[in-house]
Amino acid sequence: MSTERKKSRRENPLVSLAVNIVIPVIILVRFSGEEQLGPVNGLLLALAFPVGYGLYDFIVRRGFNPYSMLGFVSVLLTGGIGLLKLPVEWLAIKEAAIPFIICVAVVVSMRTPYPLVKLLLHKVISVERVYEALNQRESIEAYERRVDAATYMIAFGLLVSTVLNYVLARVVVVSEPGTTAFNEELGRMTALSFPVITVPSITILAFALYYLASGITKQTGLEFQDIFKTTQDEE
Repeated sequence: MSTERKKSRRENPLVSLAVNIVIPVIILVRFSGEEQLGPVNGLLLALAFPVGYGLYDFIVRRGFNPYSMLGFVSVLLTGGIGLLKLPVEWLAIKEAAIPFIICVAVVVSMRTPYPLVKLLLHKVISVERVYEALNQRESIEAYERRVDAATYMIAFGLLVSTVLNYVLARVVVVSEPGTTAFNEELGRMTALSFPVITVPSITILAFALYYLASGITKQTGLEFQDIFKTTQDEE
């Protein structure tokens, strides 16, 4: 696949933000009243955007991303809770379950031949170049310990996200599913999820990645930009 086609298939973060958060929030908060779309139609329309985007993203990129799939399932579960009018407590459980499942998967995978963090790391670094430098410096064990430590940091970030998701859902969404108030609270929770959940989680993730990258440069002697794959490596 050419570089131009790869670039055309990369996700646009602004479009993703608009489709997955901004538009659904506006619909839930502003257009779910009885005099507009109504609570059921408003919820269906709001969820249609992230669901549709997820399907489009899957078809265009033609790749299976387990984390994106979890997000897709999360949206469907939210719709099911609203449409089936299940107890509102299930929403908090669902919100906490997604990051918790990922957290458990990350930690458990460390005891398998396919640790998730290392697999993702090896998709972006030049494995051959890095391991050649590690061998020359006899630093492979130090590198493995650094990857394990970074993995636990990432797992901690997911655990923090689990707690924050549950608390935010319990505090904000208190009305019965299937009502206009539920939709408005769901929209408010989605809007608050960025400052309350995403920012702390990304901060922890960024620290873990910095810790990992700085360790690799120290243990290999390579410059920061040299540890990553280049276009030639991908061809």
